[in-house]
Amino acid sequence: MKPVVRVAMLIAALIAAAPCVALTLSQNGQSPYGIVVAEGASEAERTAARELQSHLEAVTGAVLPIQDEAAAGAPAKAIVVGPSKRLASAFPELDLDALGHDGIVMKSSGDTHFLAGGRPRGTLYAVYTFLEEVVGCRWWTSRESDLPRQATLEIPVLDTVYVPKLAYREAFYRDALDGVFAARSKCNGHFAGIAPEYGGHYSLLGWCHTFYQLLPPDRYFQEHPEWFSEIDGKRVRENAQLCLTNDAMRAELTKNALAWIQKDPQAGMISIAQNDCGGRCTCPKCAAVEAEEGAPSGLLIRFVNAVAESIEAQYPDVLVETLAYQYTRQAPKLAKPRANVTVRLCSIECSFAQPLATGPQNADFARDLEAWSAISPKLYIWDYVTNFRDYILPHPNLRVLAPNIRYFVDHHAVGLFEQGDVGSSCGDFVEMRAWLLAHLMWDPSRDEQALLSEFMKGYYGAAAAPLQEYLDLRQDALGRSGAALRCYMEDTSSWFPLDRMNRAAALFEQAQRAVENDPVLRDRVRRARLTLDHAWLKRYTWLKREAALRQLSFGGPADPAAFCDDFIKTADRFNIGNYNEGTPFSAYAPQLRARFRGAVPPPAECAGRSPADWVDIQDNEFQLCNPGGWVSLVEDAAASDGYAARMPANHTQWAVQYAILNDVAMLGNARVFVSARCDAKAAEGSAFQLGIYDGKDGKPVSQITVPIAQAGGSAYRVLDLGVQSLKPGCYVWVAPLNNPEAVDAVYVDRLFLVKE
Repeated sequence: MKPVVRVAMLIAALIAAAPCVALTLSQNGQSPYGIVVAEGASEAERTAARELQSHLEAVTGAVLPIQDEAAAGAPAKAIVVGPSKRLASAFPELDLDALGHDGIVMKSSGDTHFLAGGRPRGTLYAVYTFLEEVVGCRWWTSRESDLPRQATLEIPVLDTVYVPKLAYREAFYRDALDGVFAARSKCNGHFAGIAPEYGGHYSLLGWCHTFYQLLPPDRYFQEHPEWFSEIDGKRVRENAQLCLTNDAMRAELTKNALAWIQKDPQAGMISIAQNDCGGRCTCPKCAAVEAEEGAPSGLLIRFVNAVAESIEAQYPDVLVETLAYQYTRQAPKLAKPRANVTVRLCSIECSFAQPLATGPQNADFARDLEAWSAISPKLYIWDYVTNFRDYILPHPNLRVLAPNIRYFVDHHAVGLFEQGDVGSSCGDFVEMRAWLLAHLMWDPSRDEQALLSEFMKGYYGAAAAPLQEYLDLRQDALGRSGAALRCYMEDTSSWFPLDRMNRAAALFEQAQRAVENDPVLRDRVRRARLTLDHAWLKRYTWLKREAALRQLSFGGPADPAAFCDDFIKTADRFNIGNYNEGTPFSAYAPQLRARFRGAVPPPAECAGRSPADWVDIQDNEFQLCNPGGWVSLVEDAAASDGYAARMPANHTQWAVQYAILNDVAMLGNARVFVSARCDAKAAEGSAFQLGIYDGKDGKPVSQITVPIAQAGGSAYRVLDLGVQSLKPGCYVWVAPLNNPEAVDAVYVDRLFLVKE
């Protein structure tokens, strides 16, 4: 019988069950009820009974004794926890197998009330649902909860049967991975540290990007280069994949995959997935299959199907996961995933300013999702709900979270990984996001606005109203801008204008005043404000400049250096962790402080001119590419502010850049100057290059090569890039020439623009 039919029959049977009476669970802190644990209860079901007992005691003051179902003298009035004989007797048509691993039953029959579910987690989830939705308990984070205090507690008749449509649910935030909190949030994903006594969790062997985990190049490439990608006629191992038409390679990879499963057969899933890069194989055999399939994913699915068939022969219950990611995102024409293959579709290229289903910015992804949905028996989604380039910035994607989850579920997704700010504790309302996403993944039909309002009022108290207005303000600003919101955003300049920034600052001031006498709520608001503070710090010079040029008010900090110090101290106090994906905040803080070194003398070319006619851009405003590698900020006594960007001469990367933004573009036609020099080893030859590039149109605007004779030595030289019509999307760049035999390093002090 199909699961849907079985659940429908189950619900019909439960509706026809015996009449029920409402329960007065406790009166004046006393209760005649006990908790009965089902005979043969699992470890998680016994945890469920203890969680029920401890929370009811905290709420009512009454201690409900716990007793095994098989023990003599079981109470007539009871809350029965787990798949018990009494449950089977009261509801003989009940089939717990129809509930899967996580489905729940909350039912009343006479003086008995049942909290049960599928195994291993269903009963625990039934208890948590009862405590949250019936008793009124709230677990905001792993450390912060609200439990009502009611000595007399009335419980309505229970009549709920529910099976979540998403079997796999993971909110990838640091705090959300706490094992107990994850269980209470009804999340069960790979990274959550949920112990068996709290129901355990799904585990995916290898997690993802496993080609080189299963076939390490250090071990295999020298002897079998033909197992790896052929690119431009050459077998390569760097930034590459595997040759998926090589049968010997597939046999070895399958052998290694089976060895993984043998070590941990209870994991239930294994990843056979491409590396996190491009570099797919272009040998004639691979290219022919891709051409036949109309997409690189066709070759991948054929390969994974073959591996999955071998795995199924030994481990029929193990699922094989692969990715539809970047170059494999488009579904194939012919290949279809086997029944034991799960395809995890990734939304990394999307804009999260608009819903994935209906937003014009995401039409290609919607096409791909619907194509995969049509051929995949088990579709998983890897969704991106943060800004990996900078966790500590506003990221207004709240209005698409619920529509996107419903879109996934409507297209038969059975698993969802919501990748959030796992590296940072101070991201954009991360506590609210983890809570909201968990509730929507458990039940996508919930009203997201009601959930959001509930969290804001419950967690921020009197500050909720201005903070809610702040959330709406920035969503509206993003919508008006028409900008795309990617999961890699450098700053907020594309959508958050100065007037809205000013209003946002005022709203946070209002929120802080509302809770100034409550240290707990005051801290919560202070943490939430960090992302807005960071937006001011990152764009301070630009916004200050724009306010002056346009004669607008400026709501940013009056003393940015002191403001920056307080920001860093506060972030450290909250144990912030990472600034972005892979960068500790401790490494970023000195760069942030360097932005506010104080005023410097204007360039000689600007002396005597109106401040509205020129713009000075110091090294601390540059975009540095691969800091610590291609470029570093260093002290230099010859530089105008005592610091410069230093590039070793052993590469040709445009490692120093400055993007033209709206504030600078207001100058219109302006002459562009760069102050730079080099430490030279030779007297002649080329030193470095600089220029302007139009990123929107994809073409150079201006470029010069500077000779050593002009720029060698310790003194900075002013280099003229000519009069340019400045517009957003253009950027100034400086790069070495990979000539370490002639030049040791290139230094850039400042660039400045003078209105014509």
